[in-house]
Amino acid sequence: MKLYYTPGACSLAVHIALRMADQTFELERVDSATKTTETGADFRAVNPRGYVPVLTLDGGDTITEAPAVLQYVADRAPDAALAPAPTTLARTRLQEVLNFIASELHKSFKPFFSGTPLADADRPAAEEVVANRMRFVEAMLADGRQHLIGDTVSVADLYLFTIANWCNFVGIDLGRWPNLQAFVARIGALPAAREAMAAEGLTG
Repeated sequence: MKLYYTPGACSLAVHIALRMADQTFELERVDSATKTTETGADFRAVNPRGYVPVLTLDGGDTITEAPAVLQYVADRAPDAALAPAPTTLARTRLQEVLNFIASELHKSFKPFFSGTPLADADRPAAEEVVANRMRFVEAMLADGRQHLIGDTVSVADLYLFTIANWCNFVGIDLGRWPNLQAFVARIGALPAAREAMAAEGLTG
């Protein structure tokens, strides 16, 4: 398998999941601005939509969109327990959370990563959109749970970690949401997370 990634992008969640699932895979970095890979290839030939993650399977098929790729990786390695079993209510809850992260939390950061510097006058409104979503997650974690679904790390945790960690890149103080801040620190301390971040050049 090959994971096409951009350092720190939502593909980081897939990268961590692949390591936690003990999968054999290659990495190919994508320049999100030029839409070229590190080998000089046109990334749009891999994904016409032009964004990561893309997981290319050994047989040549490709999977796109973070929630779908994450669930595929989890299902390849059931012993890693990264997702509840299919057809269970817990699996539906996982899909519920993955879709919230993708459609609401992930997209709320769009003004910060549009390719055009965010004007000072527009920043408060953009931050408030992010804050509204973060407050929802903070409320979920306020009951003392360590993970979003069940008692073990799931791919939803990896996705939330990746997106919430963007606060550190765009200058939003995670300390406003202490439960979420502790969650990010907890997931970030996992060996697979540390290894993936180091491999992507995000840590020294």
